[in-house]
Amino acid sequence: MLPLSVTALIARLQPWQARAALLLLAAVLTMAVRALFPAATSNVEERLGNWGWLWSPVTVTEERVAIIAIDDKSIEEVGAWPWPRETMAQLTTRLQALGVQQQIYDIVFAEAKTGDEVFIAALQNTSAIVAQVPDLVNAEQQLQTGVLTHPLSGVACRNLPQATSFVGNAAGFSSIPKGHISQRVAEDGAVRDVPALVCVQGQAYPALAISALLNNAAANAAVLSPGQGLLAAAQELSFPQYPGLRVPVDQQGNLRVSFKQAPSALRAISASDVLNGRVDAQLLANTWVLVGYTAFGTVDDVVPTPYSGATPGVELHARTIVSLLDNQVPYTPKHAAWLLLLVGLGFAAVLWLLAQARDKFASYGVVIAALVLPLAALFLHAQVLSSSTLWLGWLSPALFSFIAGGFLLLLEYANVRLERSRVLSNLSSYLPAEVAQEIAYSLPNSSINAQRKNVTLLSADLRNFSAYGESRPPEESAALLHFFFTKSTDIIEQHQGRVHEFKGDSLLAVWDGSDSKAAAQAMQAAIALQQSIAEVLPQQPPAGLEPLALGIGIEQGPVLIGSIGPAHRRTHTLLGETVTIALRIQEMTAELAAPVLIGECAARQLAEQGVISQGSYLLAGLRNPHILYALPFSALAPSSAKSGTAPLKLLRGGRN
Repeated sequence: MLPLSVTALIARLQPWQARAALLLLAAVLTMAVRALFPAATSNVEERLGNWGWLWSPVTVTEERVAIIAIDDKSIEEVGAWPWPRETMAQLTTRLQALGVQQQIYDIVFAEAKTGDEVFIAALQNTSAIVAQVPDLVNAEQQLQTGVLTHPLSGVACRNLPQATSFVGNAAGFSSIPKGHISQRVAEDGAVRDVPALVCVQGQAYPALAISALLNNAAANAAVLSPGQGLLAAAQELSFPQYPGLRVPVDQQGNLRVSFKQAPSALRAISASDVLNGRVDAQLLANTWVLVGYTAFGTVDDVVPTPYSGATPGVELHARTIVSLLDNQVPYTPKHAAWLLLLVGLGFAAVLWLLAQARDKFASYGVVIAALVLPLAALFLHAQVLSSSTLWLGWLSPALFSFIAGGFLLLLEYANVRLERSRVLSNLSSYLPAEVAQEIAYSLPNSSINAQRKNVTLLSADLRNFSAYGESRPPEESAALLHFFFTKSTDIIEQHQGRVHEFKGDSLLAVWDGSDSKAAAQAMQAAIALQQSIAEVLPQQPPAGLEPLALGIGIEQGPVLIGSIGPAHRRTHTLLGETVTIALRIQEMTAELAAPVLIGECAARQLAEQGVISQGSYLLAGLRNPHILYALPFSALAPSSAKSGTAPLKLLRGGRN
């Protein structure tokens, strides 16, 4: 249930103002959630965002790049890792003989060992690249092993990741081209980005995949510049010796890994098959091969990917090389925030149109939109990702639409409650409160909905009001009647009764029960009415007219109370002989010149009050006579009369 203060605030706002305020609040909360929980929200966005690749991955076998895996089979046939340098030289020579165009080693040879000369000679005899590792994890340490070589020229280190520690190769491998295999590991352990360049001691070292491209073109220079255009990346890496190739990187200089290819599309050949001559020469002719270890217990860079919870790092490098060759490196546009804002505004417009609809369409439409729009944001991201190289993002508009839909639904709920409260309040001004509630919370029907009850009735009438109204302006008559109804209602409710109906210049009040307590409450209300109303009634009527006076009749008994009539036009009614008797008793007040008359059933409950019998009368429309009772004069006299100074008035119409 909404707090009353919120409901009151909504009541003071125009509908469009309330909707606009809630949409703005939803946008603020969305930004707050992204700011307060950056890691958690980023993980959710990344993991579900990969669906764009997973729902339609490329399954065609990649012919240009293959993985030479030092797998469990190789360890079993060749021996425990690391292998002797002579074995590595043999592997390099066999790959060259199979027609491999470029050999890329996802391995660092940090220590000088026996046989290095043979291995280095084999590497120099072919197009080969080996790995080196600038350490981005232990940034505060300065552990330096081996030698880093082959930095790029023409690139400033101002906006690039910096490393002070590194693991390089032994000095004998200095002539072999290098590429770094440093990775950005997210908090969930996944690797989604690879630093395109890492700076160590003011020099920029390229990633292994980029080194493969540069080595193929005999290039060693690059230019890092801001992206240009609405859909451009934050930065672009271009190469003077490689025209047409522009590698998109983010503001931190990271290269996003593509998971467009299914794992089955990347060929993996066991190194032992190469060493033992079990590979068809045509299988690797003119290809690039990535040599890396994948055997259980030897892999220290296993990471989770969208396809598997344990993927060797060599596969990530293979994916990056393929995306570079296709010139389809995924990236986030530098204006992605503005594009997502446009998506969010579109979602806000949809929610706005649904919220201003009428009746149940608004409630159901907003609920459906709050659930469907987040899925639409995810689908839009997935569609863009699968059809292009753009990683647009989806969580912000999805979160906004969900929060905004919830707020608008609460607004609709608050408006419904407010409208229902107004309807109930208006009904209660025309009908008793319990009747108004029953009407408000139940569907109309055409059947009789009534029940028998024992009640105490009070009928009050302004005598001579019709004649008075003929000679006075209608505004004056309405003001007098309004005062009479308002004052009478206050007095009756103060005595625990309720007004059943106003009719003409009279009213009918009800107390539940026909016991002495209800009778006493009705009698006290009648006395209060006479004392309060009589004091304000005009005492100088127009010439020829009787003065206004208040006549009250009280009786107890069974009644039938409820609603009758067709479903489209019901009326609340009070039926039974008791009602007729109460009305006729009130009419007799003029004949007997008694302000208050009480029927015999109610009088039995008021014996201790000193009620006085007025005799037996045959009431109009009834066949059996009824004994009527009046209150003693002392009960009705004002305080001045009780002290002995009461003015006496002669009223016409009394019995002699």
